[in-house]
Amino acid sequence: MTPEELADLHPRLFHVTPPGSWPSIERHGLLSASAAVDLFRPSPATRAAILTDRRATTVWLTHPDLGEREVNDQLPLNDAALAKCLDDRITPQEWRALLNARVFFWPNEEALDRLLSARMNRERSRDVLVFDTLSLARAHGSDLDLCPINSGATIRKPARRGRTTFTPLAALPYRDWRKQRGRMDKIVEITLRGSLPSPKDHLVQIDTHRPVAA
Repeated sequence: MTPEELADLHPRLFHVTPPGSWPSIERHGLLSASAAVDLFRPSPATRAAILTDRRATTVWLTHPDLGEREVNDQLPLNDAALAKCLDDRITPQEWRALLNARVFFWPNEEALDRLLSARMNRERSRDVLVFDTLSLARAHGSDLDLCPINSGATIRKPARRGRTTFTPLAALPYRDWRKQRGRMDKIVEITLRGSLPSPKDHLVQIDTHRPVAA
């Protein structure tokens, strides 16, 4: 799939962040969990809490010069359920390592709304970074992967996942990609391996999501 084809399907990409994160993101880039740990160089215990263990809570990275950066929790990812839906002899820890090495984008507002309205997110304030798909894909298409599932969740009936779950953008035409798993898939996530070093170059706007009062 070309950047142009991806942009025709999904003109905007959405990334959810804690409120007020943009100044740090603009300065240091939109970072995967692994890239954030490499930049902030936390203690071994904090590094393990982010990269080795399942994150049951948000973890904050702090640095006297770099400021603060939040690493999201992994509440929707249950290791027991994950172990039952992994293929290719991948362990839950190896799967988490794959996730920690990526930046995640939602490809449409419907998927974004499902995330923001999920029970565990209803009381959280969030900023939503909206990116131009064509600009981002032309600049970083070689590092973009398509994903037909919510790779960071095992709620209800988790989809099977393995080494072919993430498919490089240019690997297949869209029609062939949809058929590769034996059914007509759709793009649920778009991920970027590593980090987005100059997010401002592709940013369209920043939207604010606030909890709805009970």
